[in-house]
Amino acid sequence: MLHLRAICPPEHTEAALRALREHPGAAHVVLLRGVALVPEGDLIEADIAREATDEVVAALCGLGIDHSGGITLEQIDTALSDAADEAEVRAPGDGADAVVWEELLARTGDESRLNGTFLAFLAIACLLAAVGVITDSPVTIVGAMVVGPEFGPLAAIAVGLVRRRWDLARRAAVALAIGFPLAMLITAGGTALGNAAGLFDASVIAGGGHQVDFVYEVGPWSLIVALLAGAAGMLSMTSAKSAALVGVFISVTTVPAAGYASVAAILGDWSRVVGSIGQLVVNLVGIVVAAAAVLLIRRVTWTTEDAGRPLPEG
Repeated sequence: MLHLRAICPPEHTEAALRALREHPGAAHVVLLRGVALVPEGDLIEADIAREATDEVVAALCGLGIDHSGGITLEQIDTALSDAADEAEVRAPGDGADAVVWEELLARTGDESRLNGTFLAFLAIACLLAAVGVITDSPVTIVGAMVVGPEFGPLAAIAVGLVRRRWDLARRAAVALAIGFPLAMLITAGGTALGNAAGLFDASVIAGGGHQVDFVYEVGPWSLIVALLAGAAGMLSMTSAKSAALVGVFISVTTVPAAGYASVAAILGDWSRVVGSIGQLVVNLVGIVVAAAAVLLIRRVTWTTEDAGRPLPEG
């Protein structure tokens, strides 16, 4: 279940309470009159079955509470209550299959923002991948996969395309279009410094038989893995089973491919640069396509239209 808290102008309080009382998926409705100071108003709290959240939020937004007051949602880890159990039974659908679209939009919107933290994680991940390439260490490559923050923007593009939220898709595309080239440039600079210092030379990637050669060897399996990872990642995000995301991170070869391309470019192996870039593109496209396909399949859970709230800039 989710805990809902709404700051409501007094003139809309009764209508908001009526919407909560009449919805079968709401429980533990609480009203505290006049306790909200900024903005002024009444405080309404309730516990909502996950599968009922979109309808309840849409009803409150229909009263303009998201503009004149505020609505927040929090995950409830444990609820010991017959009323809560009955609300989950009465609410249509299954909580594990329900998509809380406003929650998904907020999460992907936040994770797709181009900022210093995103760029730092992406640059560090690419540098780790470069170390893995130079030392022929699959373990370091896996570490780079886990550190990479790119799945957030990829998921945001999928959500933006399916929900026609072009502002979200544009924000995510900008983050990737700037983030990856900048991270690769930093990685190339680090590689050049290491090469100039005599830590390694072109022989580290010459020939075949390396354990990390899969990074630049693009093929049908690259697309298959990207599709499966994209589907699993979106299922994880929409069902609140975030533990599965770790498996997604270590399945795709996005950051490792970017790191390998940077190393190969500095060492002059342009065929592997092309292969690595191809691997990167295949993985990026495959993840977005699969994630969007999952959302399209789950359209049967749509009970409300997009509220159209602009993405927060802060």
